[in-house]
Amino acid sequence: MHMQDQVYQESIQDPEDFWQQQAGNVHWHKKPDRALQKTTKTLKNGIKHDHWSWYPGGEISTTYNCVDRHVHNGNGDSIAICWDSPVTGLKEQYTYKQLLEEVQTLAGVLREEGVKKGDVVLIYMPMIPAALFAMLSIARIGAIHAVVFGGFSPSSLAQRMEASRPRAVMTASCGIEGSKGPVGYKSLLEEAVQKSSHKPSKTIIWQREQHRWDPVLKEDGQRNWQRLVKSARNRGLRAHAVPVKSSDGLYIIYTSGTTGLPKGVVREAGGHAVGLNFSVKYLFGIHGPGDVMFTASDIGWVVGHSYIVYAPLLAGATTVLFEGKPVGTPDASTFWRIIEEYKVNTMFTAPTALRAIRREDGDNDYFEQIYGNRGGLRSLRALFLAGERSEPSIVQMYQKLLAKHCAGGAVVVDNWWSSESGSPISGIALSAAAGQEFASPHRHEPLAIKPGSAGKAMPGFDVRVVDDEGNEVERGNMGNIVMAIPLAPTAFTTLWEDEERFYRGYLKRFDGKWVDTGDAGMIDEEGYISIMSRSDDIINVAAHRFSTVGAIEQAITSHPGIAEAAVVGVPDQLKGHLPFAFITLTTHHHPHAAVPDDKLLKEVQSLVREQIGAIASLGGMIQGKGMIPKTRSGKTLRRVLRELLENATHGDFGKEVQVPTTIEDAEAVEVARAKIKEYFRQKGADLHKATEARAKL
Repeated sequence: MHMQDQVYQESIQDPEDFWQQQAGNVHWHKKPDRALQKTTKTLKNGIKHDHWSWYPGGEISTTYNCVDRHVHNGNGDSIAICWDSPVTGLKEQYTYKQLLEEVQTLAGVLREEGVKKGDVVLIYMPMIPAALFAMLSIARIGAIHAVVFGGFSPSSLAQRMEASRPRAVMTASCGIEGSKGPVGYKSLLEEAVQKSSHKPSKTIIWQREQHRWDPVLKEDGQRNWQRLVKSARNRGLRAHAVPVKSSDGLYIIYTSGTTGLPKGVVREAGGHAVGLNFSVKYLFGIHGPGDVMFTASDIGWVVGHSYIVYAPLLAGATTVLFEGKPVGTPDASTFWRIIEEYKVNTMFTAPTALRAIRREDGDNDYFEQIYGNRGGLRSLRALFLAGERSEPSIVQMYQKLLAKHCAGGAVVVDNWWSSESGSPISGIALSAAAGQEFASPHRHEPLAIKPGSAGKAMPGFDVRVVDDEGNEVERGNMGNIVMAIPLAPTAFTTLWEDEERFYRGYLKRFDGKWVDTGDAGMIDEEGYISIMSRSDDIINVAAHRFSTVGAIEQAITSHPGIAEAAVVGVPDQLKGHLPFAFITLTTHHHPHAAVPDDKLLKEVQSLVREQIGAIASLGGMIQGKGMIPKTRSGKTLRRVLRELLENATHGDFGKEVQVPTTIEDAEAVEVARAKIKEYFRQKGADLHKATEARAKL
């Protein structure tokens, strides 16, 4: 049995013993009574369901584990953070000693500004070191952070403000979107505060030279971050690490909900620290000082929380904080420059980023001829991919390049996880021996990679595939991917102040027997997991998950002229998927044409951008009557529409699609087929006219 399979079996067969051993690898202010406690919860409506919690009785400080303990252990001079910002031309590095100084002082400032243990602080920031200082400082005083991606619209920000009711907001004067230049945050944040029924008492602003927040209105509770820190430093103000209960929240991260309202995933302090400290060593092969991890994500997403901030710092390693894009800052070589310059051992990005690089540098000239030839990429041991399914061609292409130019045995690892899981549910472990206390931390030969698969289940995640009734299917068969309780320690155990929604969203479908991941796929005979699609049609746009059932449709139908919308993902070579809408108009008069007029399309795009952000812009829109198929219970059959669209992109308009017997009106499928055919022909004709016009010019 391979070491990864052995470690996994131990974690599933005896989770108490397995995770108790792992608890010994972090610092506890008060040691827990045990590793796992299973209980039952009763909802207001009387429904009971199984519940679990990790490390009851324990008290812990995540910031102490990420910063203080490394300084106390003599690693204060090790580099904690390397900030690289091609969009500003700036670079900074912080040792663990310097990081401790920054975090102690900022935590003292927050306490003076009225933030107490248990309070929520909302972070709306770009990829700058101050954002990491903010996260660690909030956790230091026992408060809870809720990070919102800096590119989100005022409406999305206001929604999260109302849901989390933060005592304060920590923000910056601007973000810098690739080569587009600075985007001021002042108007975005002030509009969000205006829209929100909850008004935070303080807004702490990091002033950036590229675009300043002016004026800072003290009467509105706005404060200049740098001035507050300077004053605190002059007075020697510092805050010690405040331990919290293992079951207390460390942070809230919001994920799309099927109703359009975001769900607040709560991360518990104890399980998070133990589970992440384990995963960064076991799966990612990052063990401590001298190891360097580069996660090309954003702190607004769960990947950024876990593997830009917390996991590398828990291990005492170096994390690379990157403010830029895979292309355009300045070109498609920027990732390879980072690897060479900082001697990166493990890199983590999304397939979208690699597609963008492939589009700009199809022959891999930067990788192969420039960086590869001078041996600068030899430090790289692995390239991890997540955020959406990695097509085999991407995995195979980069596997060849890694084998040629990177460390011996370097691998491309597709892994699968979610905001809810907090760490990968599946993958290929670089250092499986790290899962055993007695084993050496040195790398063993990892399991074989299967392109198209997301690897095998990670310790603590008991992954199964079941049919719609919750019965397990045979290996190799498609079905709903679920997990048995308990989930691994990094995973959520509830939603922020909404236990009923937690039950409805994750347990109710299979009567509390399984936790529903919302994904569909299969597990093969060897235990490799393949994720094929979202069972509720959540689509991935440039590695960002959007609920077609919720937020985008909600934005479209906020247009007064649109009665109904169904959104599906249409394949896109660069972004993975683009949202594509089928709409029914409110007026009695339904235009004959499938292609909406430019005015309507622009109005709808504007609503989507305003309510969600530009990243969710539609790839197309078809209008018509009676073309949205539904089941008798009223559920929209988005899968049918998606299949029709995907067939059309290959020019196959007549291909049969699978239609469930529960469909209310089968004629709707043929109406949709005809509308899609008309749409593609019209668009093709428009393209032909435009090409002819250009030729004449």
